[in-house]
Amino acid sequence: MNRVTSRPGVTDIIRLGLAGAFFTVLLVVIPVTCKAADTLNLSEYHGKVVVLDFWASWCVPCRRSFPWMNEMQQKYGDDGLVIIAVNLDNQSSDAQKFLQQYPAEFVISYDHERQLVREYAVEVMPSSFLISRDGSLIERHLGFKSGKTDEYEAAIVAALGNKL
Repeated sequence: MNRVTSRPGVTDIIRLGLAGAFFTVLLVVIPVTCKAADTLNLSEYHGKVVVLDFWASWCVPCRRSFPWMNEMQQKYGDDGLVIIAVNLDNQSSDAQKFLQQYPAEFVISYDHERQLVREYAVEVMPSSFLISRDGSLIERHLGFKSGKTDEYEAAIVAALGNKL
């Protein structure tokens, strides 16, 4: 796996397997019904296993993924799991309405400028990236399939077992 050393360009992201963008991007996070901070420096999560999830309020599978991500955060947060869900709605109010119905117990960020969408080559909603403690991309999931949650969880557990 590749390690992140600097902020890559788009061609570097493809060469690095998309993980290169992760530890160098700053996002603005606004508080909702979840853990949040004024700004989020993703490099602070080096040493943690991160699920970076891209979602939107209109995304039907996201309605199923949020309760599952809440469960994973509660179950494995103390072991080093951090879930960061990046919203791609044009209007923050749409995301807020979604979060009232499907509260998040993990970090919510916004990517209105689509910087991360481009850097991670997001194709569908939701798209999730499992990133190891050393910043390497472990898995990429397009969509959310309830029948595969055991597989998703097994990948998280395996990543958590690989301590630095």
